[in-house]
Amino acid sequence: MKSFLIVLMLFCTMSVQYKENIHNISIKDIDGNLIELSSFKGKYILFVNVASNCGFTKQYADLQALYQKYMSDLVIIGLPCNQFGAQEPAREEEIKQFCTKNFGVSFILTEKIDVKGNNISPLYTWLTDKKYNGVLNSSVKWNFQKYLVDRDGELINYFYSTTNPLSDKITSLIIFE
Repeated sequence: MKSFLIVLMLFCTMSVQYKENIHNISIKDIDGNLIELSSFKGKYILFVNVASNCGFTKQYADLQALYQKYMSDLVIIGLPCNQFGAQEPAREEEIKQFCTKNFGVSFILTEKIDVKGNNISPLYTWLTDKKYNGVLNSSVKWNFQKYLVDRDGELINYFYSTTNPLSDKITSLIIFE
């Protein structure tokens, strides 16, 4: 009987979700300033790992168009990453200048981060691990993969690089007020 109870207790603890809230996470913007994600409560957030030398780099323009159209309800955060084909080798200052000059980017850009591996950022640990986000497991496959979070900080879904930011796959999930 004692061993049965121990096995039962182990089973119960293994199936427990350790869901955390994304609003408890902070990141640094491209200038090194702290951003508390809690400051975006009540808005949707679209997280996108970005790179300047990628075939999908032109999506910066559509991300900016999406941001301009829905900025009262939607925060877009571009997170430069050099983990896919070394397509973001530039320093933060150069990335910021490139995005502003070529695409008029005015949405938030962050410092360079890792979206996978041993140095994965806490944000991407939350975005990609069901244990933390409570919804699903995923892995970032390439630059410009997108993660959409709702107004309450709940993960809605993710979208591969081939999904355009202006796609109905994304915009239909956002309830604009």
